[in-house]
Amino acid sequence: MKLTFLGTGTSTGVPTLGCHCQVCTSRDPRDKRTRPSLMLQFEGRVVIIDTSPDFRAQALREGIGRLDAVLFTHAHADHVLGLDDVRGFYFRQGEPIPIYADARCMETLRRVFSYIFDGSYPYGGVAKLDPHVIDGPVNLWGKEMIPLEVFHGNLPVLGFRFDKAAYLTDFSSIPDSTIPLLEDLDVLILDALRHKPHPAHSTIEQSLAWVERLRARKAFFTHIAHELGHEETNAKLPPHVRLAHDGLKLEL
Repeated sequence: MKLTFLGTGTSTGVPTLGCHCQVCTSRDPRDKRTRPSLMLQFEGRVVIIDTSPDFRAQALREGIGRLDAVLFTHAHADHVLGLDDVRGFYFRQGEPIPIYADARCMETLRRVFSYIFDGSYPYGGVAKLDPHVIDGPVNLWGKEMIPLEVFHGNLPVLGFRFDKAAYLTDFSSIPDSTIPLLEDLDVLILDALRHKPHPAHSTIEQSLAWVERLRARKAFFTHIAHELGHEETNAKLPPHVRLAHDGLKLEL
């Protein structure tokens, strides 16, 4: 399986609109962060976790030629507003695109994108989706995607484990019931917004503590705000922990 970080930024992206800080004006391309999303490629299939508002640009950047399924972590704008752009893949492939989300997220998707789901849009050019509510592990072409409940502030959201990797974007706490599902990981990808505490996101220091507790062999931080410069922050992290950046590719 190959993983590609489509986007590693926080909800505002980096550069942040109207900001002229050192990171937002950086010439390092690794400091240019679109909204958070991850691509999984295996068995000739392409699976996306979250369709950010930047999904179209991300897909063009990475030359994505097909889309076989979408998994959603939760229904905040920075994770779902690119859903309309899956229609290009539907038009090419001619089959409904399967999407997977928990019941809360799916209800929001149906409301926000009612013109896709209710079949009443009179102008054409709409994707057909095949919605599935997640209530346990999802088997996609022989790969098991295990949902991981975590908390984003007081909101229950999902992460996912696949093989010996796990993806936890947008979390501030991990319940005890999820801890056993995060054991024996080769790669742990987790939210690390900034140094300053945030009520709904893990900080660099908190995420480092999780990496140590879970004993992940390698860890990559994502959902990164403009307070963190890529090169400067990496220089202060342990060797097995790195900031991810847009376009970063990993092999499992």
